[in-house]
Amino acid sequence: MFKIGYGYDAHRLTEQRKLIIGGVDIPYEKGLLGHSDADVLTHAVIDALIGALGAGDIGKHFPDSDMAYKDADSIVLLSRTYEMMKEQGFKVGNIDATVVAQKPRMASYIDAMRKNLAQALKCPTEAVNVKAKTTEGMAFEGRGEGISAHAVALITSD
Repeated sequence: MFKIGYGYDAHRLTEQRKLIIGGVDIPYEKGLLGHSDADVLTHAVIDALIGALGAGDIGKHFPDSDMAYKDADSIVLLSRTYEMMKEQGFKVGNIDATVVAQKPRMASYIDAMRKNLAQALKCPTEAVNVKAKTTEGMAFEGRGEGISAHAVALITSD
């Protein structure tokens, strides 16, 4: 059996926070504002996987109203999502994700992002694709107000 899910996340850029994307700490003057580490890429992937399972969304499983997730490492949450998939008899077929940000440039961090996501999902790095796009100055990403991410996940039954 094959199932497909789509995920999206966006967070506002703010001062006094680390910028964590795909589990990678990226040197930048701002970070993303959120209850957890605000890792938009990992959150989009989690949402895509939960969607493929037909199990709601990230907020249902890791609510921002729960202090247990305050400043949580999103890669750990992704590992928990993998366990949820495994319990239901599924594994990752592949992930395709896009980070949308005007700045900073992501190209030199993409391989590390792919490895972090694949490791948490216990799948080959080749099964995880990450792209980075700008919006040519348009929308909140282009104005430097925030960063968003989109992800599509294919899961397969064991």
